[in-house]
Amino acid sequence: MRLFLISLFYVRPGPGIQADLALMDGWQDKLGERWEAVQDRWAAWDVAPLLTVSLFLFMVFLSGLGWYWSREPDVMPIAANESGKRGQVLARALAQVSSALHDKPGGYLRNDLFPPGLLLDNLPAWELGVLQQVRGMTRALHRDMSLSHAQFIEDQDLAVAESAFNVKPESWLFPVAERELVRGSEAVESYRLRLGRGDAGFYAREAYLHRWLVDVDAGLGLLSTRLNAALPDHVSVLPVAGSARVPHLAKTGWLQIDDVFYEARGNAWALLHLLKAVEVEFGPELGRRQALLSLRAAIHELEATQQTLWSPAVLNGSGFGLFANHSLVMANYLNRAQTDLADVRRLLVESD
Repeated sequence: MRLFLISLFYVRPGPGIQADLALMDGWQDKLGERWEAVQDRWAAWDVAPLLTVSLFLFMVFLSGLGWYWSREPDVMPIAANESGKRGQVLARALAQVSSALHDKPGGYLRNDLFPPGLLLDNLPAWELGVLQQVRGMTRALHRDMSLSHAQFIEDQDLAVAESAFNVKPESWLFPVAERELVRGSEAVESYRLRLGRGDAGFYAREAYLHRWLVDVDAGLGLLSTRLNAALPDHVSVLPVAGSARVPHLAKTGWLQIDDVFYEARGNAWALLHLLKAVEVEFGPELGRRQALLSLRAAIHELEATQQTLWSPAVLNGSGFGLFANHSLVMANYLNRAQTDLADVRRLLVESD
């Protein structure tokens, strides 16, 4: 019985199978010879210089791409209100500022996981500053400027925009920050188009503008304080407008000095556009309160914050030393803009 079972499973290879096996052995021999030839050729070459040059060229490419991505967008012009529909200029400015976060070279960088975006920190800090001002104006439009006294019905586009812009800036999955920012920009643009058709509301009331400026004042005051905390001797020399003293903050670490500087610069860049749009939208109200000069003075100070930084790094010199102190210069401009905006707020609430 055992011999019978063995005979069922054992088949003697015929001539055809033997030929195939011989052919396979021949191919294996040829592959082995070619692999040995490749190994001999690599052994004859000196691979180290080739790898070094390749790595150097890759690093040069990565550095150039990182430099290109680190360029801040230029200040954009704010068009006049040609349509005559109030609110369109401000909505357009907000849409342009928010779109700059994801439309600039390199896109949105703050949540990047790979080089060169992962290695950059200046522009991601700038993006955070811009996003802070975008959130503030979107909130003001959603909760105040788009609502009438007669009926408090929220605008759905602005509700979507406020929710989208409140995404965690570093989020890269569930949700992806870029997609939320695009969604918010599209919602603001939809609101602007509906304003042109008369399907949305915008109410340029002095109380609404005053409430937004209060939030702006708080943000500028905190930025000035953080910039002062970067001084080498940690002596706060700039008082926050409207307060008796500057709140004490721990000294800014030297690795965070440039981050705070660029966050302030991004805030100023976004606020500059929004204030120019406010000048157009609230022009009659500001003119009646004699507040236009103070608003334009604040705009002038913010324009100064956007001057080209010629130094390759943010310097943090002390006193009258050899090096400049860029944090102190930025804090000075922001503090003066804050003082001018405090005058605007005061004039808005004064009795006629």
